[in-house]
Amino acid sequence: MIKGWHGWVGTFTGVVLITVAVLPLAGLAVWALARRRSVAGATPGWAWRRSLAEVGIVYGTVPWVWMIMLPGSQAGAVPGRVSLVPLRDLFTIFADGGPVTATGQVVGNLLVFAALGFLAPLRFAALASVPRILALAAGCSVLVETAQYVLRLDRVSSVDDVLLNAAGAGLAALASRRWWRAPAGASSDRPRSATAPVR
Repeated sequence: MIKGWHGWVGTFTGVVLITVAVLPLAGLAVWALARRRSVAGATPGWAWRRSLAEVGIVYGTVPWVWMIMLPGSQAGAVPGRVSLVPLRDLFTIFADGGPVTATGQVVGNLLVFAALGFLAPLRFAALASVPRILALAAGCSVLVETAQYVLRLDRVSSVDDVLLNAAGAGLAALASRRWWRAPAGASSDRPRSATAPVR
């Protein structure tokens, strides 16, 4: 049972339950944004695609970042820890925690910025490139790892987390590539105001 505010906002279970609970609100936000854009003159397909991407980036990223920013049992009492040797933490996790625990942590790190990698190229034309998504996700991950260290959250700020976060975003971008690499001349994805006037 979850008791008190800490049980809701300070535990993995609480974050998961809140994420599930706000799913209808996320759907409502997509509908409201798409309707607003349609009223303003955008084509329905373009309006829904852009609105879904915007809400999806937030809904699919914030819970993961929230969970990895949860403080450990000795937060504030122990100094920040840093691991800058690539793959060392991964080998340690597999050796000490076993394959099940290690696989769970690897998959979790791959999913942190997966929504960003999948949807950002659909929303922002400037990000319609796998290298750019990798750079963006790596930058975001470095910020998160730095925050963990500065705030002394009793977590290890590891280069392996940055590598896995970026890899997850890159793989997600590849998964959505067929949509964001659609022909630039496809008029169905443009707002009506951007189409050339009929002569």
